[in-house]
Amino acid sequence: MSVVTAQIAPTGQQNTEALVNAVPAPPTLLTVSGLGWLTVAALVIGLPDEQMVDRTGLLATLLACAGAAQLLLWAGSHVAPVLAHAGKWARWFVALAVMITAWELATAKFNVLPLPFFASPQAFIAVYTDDFPRLFDCLWHSLLLLSEGYFLGAAVGFVSGVALGWSTSVGYWAHPILRLVGPLPATAWIPIAFFIFPSSAAASVFLIALATWFPTTVLTWSGVASVQTAYYDVARTLGANQRCLVLRVAIPAALPSVFVGLFMGLGSSFAVLVVAEMLGVKSGLGWYLQWSQGWGAYANMYADLFVMALMCSTLITLLFKLRDRTLAWQKGLVQW
Repeated sequence: MSVVTAQIAPTGQQNTEALVNAVPAPPTLLTVSGLGWLTVAALVIGLPDEQMVDRTGLLATLLACAGAAQLLLWAGSHVAPVLAHAGKWARWFVALAVMITAWELATAKFNVLPLPFFASPQAFIAVYTDDFPRLFDCLWHSLLLLSEGYFLGAAVGFVSGVALGWSTSVGYWAHPILRLVGPLPATAWIPIAFFIFPSSAAASVFLIALATWFPTTVLTWSGVASVQTAYYDVARTLGANQRCLVLRVAIPAALPSVFVGLFMGLGSSFAVLVVAEMLGVKSGLGWYLQWSQGWGAYANMYADLFVMALMCSTLITLLFKLRDRTLAWQKGLVQW
């Protein structure tokens, strides 16, 4: 068990769940929302299309299913109280119905937002049904490329940060280099990376790793250097050697700062991933974005951006879950 097992932190967690619970929704609002989605489905079918669009029937079916599901949740909440939790999101369901209605009217129905720059909801559905294999292949390659670069950069950044925070000798030699090279944007290394590395994939991995390495190194270094000396004194009293001080005291105490660096590195890696894929690789969400923009397929471009947003949000959520599990002893953590 680590010597560092607790840390004083401010109480009161601020997460999405708490914010939703802070604004209770009327019990009937979920019913209103469900009926609203059914109304939108009827509007999609009933009004004629000004634009040449496909998948109108499929869009109406999906909207009707969403509305029916909300009505079923409302009815089921009277039998199974656990389903009443969905009612807390009723305001968001209503807002989404309003936004979809405005989107549909402004594009497919009245052509206020002209093609090709503004795609209709039907065009989005057509992208996901017709071009799903290519989009999924791009998502898979982006995840592979991002994971290789991120884990490499995080590992090197963690080791170098611990070394900088623990050893004054390492800090003497590495600190000036870190101050000079670290703040330089990873994208500035693109010409050199694509010249040095044998393939565009290897160069992209290097750029993503570089973007992850700097914030992870700095925050890990800060966390190790700021550990209270009282922790070390207690550990030495218990007979801890240097190795134990690093592994069982310094690193556990620095973990909150380490995770801040990992979050910052993950955000930087997203930006570098898109740029690197636009310039070199043959498959990926960044490549798909440039490809669809080059062909004027704006519906594909917007659909790709939505997939990219889901990917980034999911990865950040997973990192938050890992942090919550690792730092279960820490109070007052900001939740995702």
